[in-house]
Amino acid sequence: MKIGLYFGSFNPIHHGHLIIAMHVLEQVELDQVWFMVSPQNPFKTTASLLNEYDRLHLVRLAIENQPELKAMDTEFRLPKPSYTIHTLQYLEEKYPDNTYQIILGSDGLQNLDKWKNAPLLMERYSFLVYIRPGFPPRKDLPVRATILQAPLLDISSTYIRQRIKGKHSIRYLVPDNVKDYIEENNYYR
Repeated sequence: MKIGLYFGSFNPIHHGHLIIAMHVLEQVELDQVWFMVSPQNPFKTTASLLNEYDRLHLVRLAIENQPELKAMDTEFRLPKPSYTIHTLQYLEEKYPDNTYQIILGSDGLQNLDKWKNAPLLMERYSFLVYIRPGFPPRKDLPVRATILQAPLLDISSTYIRQRIKGKHSIRYLVPDNVKDYIEENNYYR
């Protein structure tokens, strides 16, 4: 199978994530997009992170009834912080018949050369890069990248968490079942 790997904290998942996943899935003719929920991103602090199992559950709620989208807890079993190269090596051992492409915003492409084992990543894997405003794709990296124009929503998980803390509605920012679960469990308060 041709798999697009969409790495992130998904803290929480929102409609912007889902739109990108579906757009990339259809544009590149992937078999599936896997949401790789990261327990600890080496470039982010963990202070505001909801427990990884709760974030995974929110992703599963968001994509239920979408067989071409899958929530993965692969990085939960790997050493922390989570490094993409370790995850890919694990996936290739566990699912050797799959091919993997990394879904990445053009903002993330800015730091790619700072990732662990970046030369190996750029040599062995291709990237599906969606353009983010203000971040033109870098042309100086030796990377195989397909540049995609994806419809973007100007929302972020940070914005959603701020709205929750301010006791404002997050309706229409996240799927209704995700909103309901966040409210029932008092997440991000």
